[in-house]
Amino acid sequence: MVIEAFARTDPGPVREKNEDNFSMDEDGGLFLLADGMGGHVAGEVAARIAIDTVRDVLRGMSDPDETRLERVMTDYADVIRERMRYAMNQASMRIRQAALENPAYTGMGTTLVACLIEDGMVHLAHVGDSRIYLFRDERLQKLTRDHTVVQMELDAGRLTPELARIVPHKNILTQSIGYHGPVEPDTSTRPAEPGDIFLLCSDGISDPLDDAMIASICAEHAAPELADKLVEAALNNGGEDNITAIVVHILE
Repeated sequence: MVIEAFARTDPGPVREKNEDNFSMDEDGGLFLLADGMGGHVAGEVAARIAIDTVRDVLRGMSDPDETRLERVMTDYADVIRERMRYAMNQASMRIRQAALENPAYTGMGTTLVACLIEDGMVHLAHVGDSRIYLFRDERLQKLTRDHTVVQMELDAGRLTPELARIVPHKNILTQSIGYHGPVEPDTSTRPAEPGDIFLLCSDGISDPLDDAMIASICAEHAAPELADKLVEAALNNGGEDNITAIVVHILE
């Protein structure tokens, strides 16, 4: 499978530091994005620990000898998704340990989205409100469900999508790597098709740009331009947070 990937990150017009972090490995098919939280330095540290830990586990540098599953897994996709779950919990444990060792890091945590492409299959995992989208056949599909209080209220019918975008508590997380301890990532597997574009982004993209705007930008620009165009659109549409986009294009 031939993959090309592009990324752009920007601190935004308000924040002094960029607490987003990301990793791209086109040869290995592994793409990670984290949006740190915890103030000043701590969010940046949490995001870096999460990226480094998950990359090391999934690339085999830190082999998970133990998993929570006791049954024998015969489906390779199940094995991959369990590895991703394990890797994210290893990251959560290491972030909490770093916070115990340094009081300045107390309360730090991070979102995390992961995309691993192997043998024509795309394996996804996420914790928090960073997102993964698929743009295929001129249509945009959101592949992740935010781990937020607002998403819970949407699911319960107490909020409309329009109100959900403007309520003051829209970014309160129900799960994060580190701060919330053990996590239950949402995971999925799907086949890739030539022409697919997978977009990994922090909420610096999805807050100022709704899905219709993201779809329009994806339709109007080629993959090599897309990360730049999305970040620029977020900035021009009032984005104030750190902003990061990774574009993964399946060529063949």
